[in-house]
Amino acid sequence: MAERDLYGALMIHASQAGARLFRNNTGMGWVGKVKRRVGALLTLENPRPLHAGLCTGSSDLIGWTQVRVTDEMVGKTLAIFTAIEVKADTKPSKEQVAFGKAVKNSGGIAAVVKSVDDLTTAIEGNRT
Repeated sequence: MAERDLYGALMIHASQAGARLFRNNTGMGWVGKVKRRVGALLTLENPRPLHAGLCTGSSDLIGWTQVRVTDEMVGKTLAIFTAIEVKADTKPSKEQVAFGKAVKNSGGIAAVVKSVDDLTTAIEGNRT
């Protein structure tokens, strides 16, 4: 299954598993006042770059997972930052690996998944 086909299934399954994930597209484009448009050519006045997404290497799906804190921690429900990198046929880049490690080292949930089953393992395995 292609990565783009997995996103919807993963986000729906995450919701059923107590997590809420959002698509995190990263990239850069240009914004400014449109001066002229001719076919596919667009001329901008006062152009400036617009960076979208969290950062280079940030995961495809980001959000939170609900975790019930133990009795000795007053029994509150917390939202744990969750970062899911979706890979169907490729491996994560060094930036993506570093982002996942940073999330995990800060107490969050991070995983590279290829299927809904991988997502279940990532979420359920990190609730404790």
